[in-house]
Amino acid sequence: QVQLVESGGGLVQAGGSLRLSCAASGRTFSSYAMGWFRQAPGKEREFVGAIGRSVIYTTYTDSVRGRFTISRDNAKNTVYLQMNGLKPEDSAVYYCAADLRTFGIATTQSEYDYWGQGTQVTVSS
Repeated sequence: QVQLVESGGGLVQAGGSLRLSCAASGRTFSSYAMGWFRQAPGKEREFVGAIGRSVIYTTYTDSVRGRFTISRDNAKNTVYLQMNGLKPEDSAVYYCAADLRTFGIATTQSEYDYWGQGTQVTVSS
């Protein structure tokens, strides 16, 4: 079992920044990859980005590449999503997820085994 708790969401103006955190517990954190997804009202949950077991490999969806950065601190069992240059269309509930099975980096929801409860990000124009 893995428990995930997100924090750091809130209200920010367009162009601003937020850093989301996701604290993990229950399994050896460095043994699994982590991903971030988001879901806006009336839309399906979508992939935002992911980071591999080490800190070397990351991937992002096109709409956030260059603005968002995922990092992890295996000593603190925490993964971060630094969001810069936020846009109103980034408004959503953001979820972190743990992938215990994929060898590389997973980009689809079905590849993830555990999910956090989500944190709301609202970007005003």
